Amino acid sequence: MALKVSDRLKLRHLEVFVEVARQKSVGRAGERLALTQPAVSRTLRELEQVLGKPLLEREGRGIRLSPFGEMFLGHAGASLAAARNGLEALTRIDRAERPLVRIGALPTVSGSVLPGAVARFRAAGRVGRLRISTGENEQLLDRLRAGNLDLVVGRLPPPERMVALSFEPLYREEVVVVVAAGHPLANRARITAEDIGAHPMLMPGPGSIIRPFAERLFVEHGLPIPPDAVETVSAGIGRGMTRDHGALWVISRGVVEDDLAAGRLVALPIDTRSTWGAVGLCLRTGRELSTEEAALVTALREVCADRQARLPPPA
Repeated sequence: MALKVSDRLKLRHLEVFVEVARQKSVGRAGERLALTQPAVSRTLRELEQVLGKPLLEREGRGIRLSPFGEMFLGHAGASLAAARNGLEALTRIDRAERPLVRIGALPTVSGSVLPGAVARFRAAGRVGRLRISTGENEQLLDRLRAGNLDLVVGRLPPPERMVALSFEPLYREEVVVVVAAGHPLANRARITAEDIGAHPMLMPGPGSIIRPFAERLFVEHGLPIPPDAVETVSAGIGRGMTRDHGALWVISRGVVEDDLAAGRLVALPIDTRSTWGAVGLCLRTGRELSTEEAALVTALREVCADRQARLPPPA
């Protein structure tokens, strides 16, 4: 009797295919998976033979997904994540632990909406445990895609980082340029290039979602980005540098919202309308949420709806 497709399909086939689709490179996928390039290529050929369809096409010196590959990708990512979740569930049963919800949080929500959502989750009497990880966008999305996080909350990533992921917008916010109260620029009606060059500056790094917004903001206003700007989205470093060393800090409003409301920081008079962007929830495509995950998502939606109602709309 001939074997069915499902009998010949292996987890490593899906793992290799999803990573190649994300990296758009056999070599880089091999590096991520600790496999040689020939091993990755062989696994891809096996998968194409099992499915009976070409999944990849040549594009210049690189590769891209064929229409069949695009069709298969969402199912492959969901199946891979489901298998890993099943293993985690069995491990939890062995340890007699409560359900675990693993959350990735970008800086824009770490000090604003996420604490409120956690408080609502706990107040509702949920039994799940929460594990919150912070880090750079690419790192968190990689972990989400691999099944090592259940959801990621933050700014909308660029399209190339959304392979096998979906995004639900929850509210919108802007990037601001802030200084400490009492800073020489705090009460200026207009900021000049000379003002920018006279003080230390903190900028989001090249890997952060808001870096392109920040760069465009400065270009629009004819302001220079100092070549010695410190690149960080760390709230601790930002507050320390603005408070003690007179720095200008370019950051998402959500990170400094409480500081602005309390008067500890002041937003400079720079028109930031072009930096407004969606903040929301990233999930693996096609994956069904557990009961505890769904409860946390509901809490996030409620907190974000309250926050959106308080924010002024983009001018």
